[in-house]
Amino acid sequence: MKPFFGLKGLGRKTFDNKVLGYKASIYQALMAFLLVSGCNTDTALKDEQPDPVLVEYPVVYIQRDLITQPSDDNPESASFQSRNPSQFNPGAQLFVKRNAFTDSPVTNITAELFADLITEDLDTIQRIDIRDLSVSDDGQQFLVSIRAPEIADADEDEQPSWNIWRYQLSDQSLTRLIDSDTTAEQGDDLMASFLPDGRIIFASTRQRLSRAILLDEGKPQYTALDESRDNETFNIHLMNDDGSGIEQLTFNLSHDFYPLVLQDGQILYSRWDDMGGDHGINLYKMNPDGTDNELMFGWHSHQMILDEQDEHIEFVKPQQLPNGNILMLLSSQDEMNYQKRPVTINIDEYIDNQQATAVSGETDNTTNNAINDLPLSFDFKFNFADALSPSGRLTHLYPLPDNSQRYLLSWDLCRVVVEEQIRACGQLTDEQLLDQTLALADPLYELWLLNDADGTQQLVANSEEGKVITEALGMQPSSQPKAFIADQVIGNELDPQLHEELAAAIHIRSVYDFDGQDSSSNQGGISRLSDPSLTPASELPARFLKIVRGVPMPPDEVRDIANTDFGRSRNQLMREVIGYTPIQPDGSVKIKVPANVPLAISVLDSNGQRIGGRHSQWISLQAGETLQCMGCHTGNSQLPHGRYDAQADSINTGAIGGSAYPNASSNIIPIQGQTMAQADAMVNGIAELSASLRYDDIWTNPAISALNPSMNLSYENLTTPAPNGSECFNNWTPYCRIQINYEEHIQPLWDLPRLAIDEDTLEVLADNTCTVCHSNVDDNSLAQVPAGQLELIAAPSIDQIAHLTSYRELFFNDVEQEEVDGIVIDKLVEVLDADGNVVYQVDADGELILDAEGNPVPVLTTVNVPAIISTNGARASSRFFNTMNDETHQNMLTADELKLLSEWIDIGAQYYNTPFYAQD
Repeated sequence: MKPFFGLKGLGRKTFDNKVLGYKASIYQALMAFLLVSGCNTDTALKDEQPDPVLVEYPVVYIQRDLITQPSDDNPESASFQSRNPSQFNPGAQLFVKRNAFTDSPVTNITAELFADLITEDLDTIQRIDIRDLSVSDDGQQFLVSIRAPEIADADEDEQPSWNIWRYQLSDQSLTRLIDSDTTAEQGDDLMASFLPDGRIIFASTRQRLSRAILLDEGKPQYTALDESRDNETFNIHLMNDDGSGIEQLTFNLSHDFYPLVLQDGQILYSRWDDMGGDHGINLYKMNPDGTDNELMFGWHSHQMILDEQDEHIEFVKPQQLPNGNILMLLSSQDEMNYQKRPVTINIDEYIDNQQATAVSGETDNTTNNAINDLPLSFDFKFNFADALSPSGRLTHLYPLPDNSQRYLLSWDLCRVVVEEQIRACGQLTDEQLLDQTLALADPLYELWLLNDADGTQQLVANSEEGKVITEALGMQPSSQPKAFIADQVIGNELDPQLHEELAAAIHIRSVYDFDGQDSSSNQGGISRLSDPSLTPASELPARFLKIVRGVPMPPDEVRDIANTDFGRSRNQLMREVIGYTPIQPDGSVKIKVPANVPLAISVLDSNGQRIGGRHSQWISLQAGETLQCMGCHTGNSQLPHGRYDAQADSINTGAIGGSAYPNASSNIIPIQGQTMAQADAMVNGIAELSASLRYDDIWTNPAISALNPSMNLSYENLTTPAPNGSECFNNWTPYCRIQINYEEHIQPLWDLPRLAIDEDTLEVLADNTCTVCHSNVDDNSLAQVPAGQLELIAAPSIDQIAHLTSYRELFFNDVEQEEVDGIVIDKLVEVLDADGNVVYQVDADGELILDAEGNPVPVLTTVNVPAIISTNGARASSRFFNTMNDETHQNMLTADELKLLSEWIDIGAQYYNTPFYAQD
């Protein structure tokens, strides 16, 4: 391959400014631009000596076909879906130019990349896909993702994977980073960037550590799908510059992707939050070793008014400007609409578009926005509307890594078709510009260099209709080289014992802290709750914390999961209970948790029922790491909770060091500022999770007040099968999981014989077995209406054979039944109008229909029986639990059984909580 040096820069170019109907050539494209700008000298082509920077540094760009699968009948267009990063759009090419001038030589460095795959059908074989350009700080190499040509007649899982390639300027070589074919094909690798120490951070479906943990959990090893079960999940990975030492850093159940190495050395990336419902793609930040992972921006900022239209936006593929600001190219919701809108986002002072951080000093969150159009000296108004735009359309923008205020941009100049001639919009009158019937010309995206400092534009690379330049960069040294952040050290930042156990810790200062407000103020505040002489344990609102693990969804070839496996609602997919721990009187918790798995937390009352909504973000921690959390937040809160530099001060200021907590036991003497959970961990070690709701009073001073009674709601007290995995907690490991499946663990509660027996005579006084009353037949096998219109039998449901009748009766609306002449039938009642009058049947002409006796026939309807349990949680199922405590049902189910029901309903009341329960 020839070197790219030795040619002179672009000389003077002049053009005749007159109306032309033109084809897609470079001179005519430039002409179109001059017409758009009105030949204003401030925005004209640069007409001076070549800039030495532009002469010296190569420009790299990707050009692709807009039609990926040519066909006379049904051609396929390139489409870019944010939730399907690995989508294959064949027809891309990678070019390197000597510099940023139009007539400098250009080389297609991927033209012969897969020459060994050439067959007679050359055109088809060479249609590859290319994406994700990223240059090193010294400008001497860049990374790019390439997917080899499609293999004809091969299944999807047999197609080539996306691989990361490296181009080195010194010898103009393009080589795959991972040399081994076997290793390279173990997942799709995308979006790579260099760390300051030379290692490479990237997004991948490899899920190396997640797959290994599945084996340790006793599951098959597989590559998990995202929570919509559409595509394999991308997580952030790290590797050495030779492709070795691959490590998985993040463990979200949906995509973590587009890692950006910031100037301060931290990693800003995009995360798809799809837990329990689509919460959009938001911006997160972490250290290069995966520690200190936190939400940065965007949770409540996906709906915005842009150009007087309500638009849904996603925070995908962040870039950083030389001045440190974050640049994003907002995309159209139409995946085949390629134009972008460049905006800057102030993530330093904002956590949402109109929500400042607690430390920013912003007091008015309604007048200032974090998201603003990129400020340019030109009057560009880029948007992603379908209407004519005099500014043209933008599909890519790359800031040069210096302080020159220059950008490489892929720009489609505004052009329309007038009387079968392509005309530049600058040629049109104001009246013509308002003509909504004008047809836009086919896109002609070309590469330009925009100098915002002196108001000039320079054409860099021309293109042709039917193609689009989607990415570009300059191989130029950065004026802001990235800072180096070393990996956290075991024994310093990381706890060595936790690290050895492959565990981490979560410390919550107070679950009563809701965005800096004390939610326990009605009970006197945490100062009263934390005083055992003033508040007995039975009066504490929050008693236990539950940790839940999201179950990764296998691909269909591993296990084809039917929708019925999830039960009434698919939103929560499948969940495993990781365990429980008591909440201390001040609302604090410090607990050991498994590392490197997606976790969620729930606050529980004394019955084990969740207080408040479900957690909506997955938490994952590196081995040895401790997550410090101020408290909780409401589901709709836009206040800055969960981001370390954004939160308000905690309501729990902690202990006054050197003495016991007020009126508490002197067995635990805290250090200044410690929460009760921290002090307990210091004296007794970090608490381990339990399968039981177990409480023992460690805080009451018996000389001042009476000890609180212990409690233990345990699976060991059940006479029905305990949930799978509960025995693991007798000797806790980070792989302990509790699985609850309806047929295996809940149905036995309804079938369990519950006989009331006279202690003296042993006579059976009553049979309180649930299915005796809640059945469609009585003891004599005669038809009966089930008690409470609720049938709890274990027979397959006539509505859904994959579910037992009892499950459908509990979670789905039904119709009221009655027994008539020994037959159970649906009860019918007369329909009444708004005034309470009977509605009668009428014929097509509106005349009353009469029965044999000449009387009008009333319209009859069934009576709805609403479901008694809700998948929204145990507290949302109060009808059921109130019934279990009424005079008829009291004590028929034990407290341990009710705890099992509550925890199962709170995690989503799934029919199965393992993908492999019903494996054939």
